[in-house]
Amino acid sequence: MNFLKRLLGIDTNEVTDEYGNEIGKFMPKPETPVDEEFVHNFKKNGGKFLYCENENELRLNFSEILKENNWSNSEVYCSESKLCEDFAHTQLTFTKNLNACFFLSSCEFLISNTGAILVSSSQMGDKKHSDLPVNFVIVAKTSQLIKTIGEGLQQINKRQGGKFPTNITTIKSFDENKDSDFMSYGSTPKNLYLLLLEDL
Repeated sequence: MNFLKRLLGIDTNEVTDEYGNEIGKFMPKPETPVDEEFVHNFKKNGGKFLYCENENELRLNFSEILKENNWSNSEVYCSESKLCEDFAHTQLTFTKNLNACFFLSSCEFLISNTGAILVSSSQMGDKKHSDLPVNFVIVAKTSQLIKTIGEGLQQINKRQGGKFPTNITTIKSFDENKDSDFMSYGSTPKNLYLLLLEDL
């Protein structure tokens, strides 16, 4: 049938699935998996993404980031004791000095439809996004991938029993040279590395 349409010059603007099967123009387009959508949008925003299959790979990739940026003996701003313990084997000095070389943190969720990272006071304390160092290293898990910010807020609300943490924000701009739109107004672009650990 497709051959006959091409032979007769009928333009159908057909859409096909991953196997080449024709999908009708009125059928909904197949949805991109959340993980693929996030990685695509995150990289489009200028973020640096490193996938880690296990804890050993996470430590190895973290060490490579330190080497690449000459951060091996630096001060790092980190307010999460678990992360400080996880990376205690390094020669980093964990501090709450805002002039530290980089900010090490976990996050609440990874938002796939925008490629943004949802954080709250659990990670940033009472600090504003613009107060933190320009370099970020975020450690997240694949189970934190969700479709929209609304879904993330619902899950936070459920987890906290209706008590929202203060200072909820998204980090979406990772490229200083990229033109910002009104949605990113007031947010300072960050040089951001994401270490994504497989936990599913």
